[in-house]
Amino acid sequence: MSEERYLLEVNDLKQYFPVAGSRDVVHAVDGVTLNIKKGETFGLVGESGCGKTTTGRSILRLVEPTSGRIVYDGTVLFDSSTGEKANMLPYRRRMQIVFQDPYASLDPRMTVGDIVGEPMDIHKLYSSKEERREKIIKLLEHVGLNSEHANRYPHEFSGGQRQRVGIARALAVDPEFIVCDEPVSALDVSIQAQVVNMFEDLQEEMGLTYLFIAHDLSIVNHISDRIGVMYLGHLVEVATSDELIFHSVHPYTKSLISAVPIADPKVARASKRIILEGDVPSPVNPPDGCPFRTRCPYEKELCSQEMPKLKEVSTGHFAACHFYDQVKDYTFTV
Repeated sequence: MSEERYLLEVNDLKQYFPVAGSRDVVHAVDGVTLNIKKGETFGLVGESGCGKTTTGRSILRLVEPTSGRIVYDGTVLFDSSTGEKANMLPYRRRMQIVFQDPYASLDPRMTVGDIVGEPMDIHKLYSSKEERREKIIKLLEHVGLNSEHANRYPHEFSGGQRQRVGIARALAVDPEFIVCDEPVSALDVSIQAQVVNMFEDLQEEMGLTYLFIAHDLSIVNHISDRIGVMYLGHLVEVATSDELIFHSVHPYTKSLISAVPIADPKVARASKRIILEGDVPSPVNPPDGCPFRTRCPYEKELCSQEMPKLKEVSTGHFAACHFYDQVKDYTFTV
């Protein structure tokens, strides 16, 4: 997309999973290419099952990619064409993840202090118990908890507090890059804003880079510098946050934006919702050509014959659509 130096470069990433008892495979991620600059928040949105979480986990090689190329800070972590695979242990310190479910991602048999301290032990960061405990307390205070919480167990906390513990654990090894895998979707709306604001504060204080995965386009718009929209394992549009919201060109992106709730009831009644017909195709048997063509009102013969590639429709704005210039405009109202 550009010759500019990126912290993370992902090229043609694919992640296929075999179907038990069959020769079929699930095309969870099917050729994703994205780049993230240092200090940037790259938002990734799309409906359930589109491959957002799998993309994040594949980038960190928590699941080994089927094919593609992943480069972090100039070092090749994975390249299927050459067979090159880096030892990930040193990069586990630099690349971390905050999981979606704060109930399932914390070991119920461990205290919060041990949960946050475990990454330090794995990477042998602190030789003395006093220094280790001081770091744990500092991290807990950094995410809005206190020293007393270190001796408690996860079941003694609310959902928002558990997610804060998960964030403290991710920060325990002083990472540079964090995959935020729908970190607020399991939380009450009243808590979501607090956690999102905390992510922003931590980024400013610590110079963090985020891949922020979420369903809620309004949250992603608030926190992200750039946004990528995924559909059926493919990136269909990438642009800066404001450019995507106000000047999207892909019909799928426009339908997502039209579904964003509007607080003003008068404006909401006057706004037109773009309702997509049909169901999302199965990732086991995706359609030929454009993955969105089975639900797209602008489908033409070319759409079934050729997969559209991401092309630059304006400066820094990329879309994978053969006929993006014919898509009717949708005006987003703040």
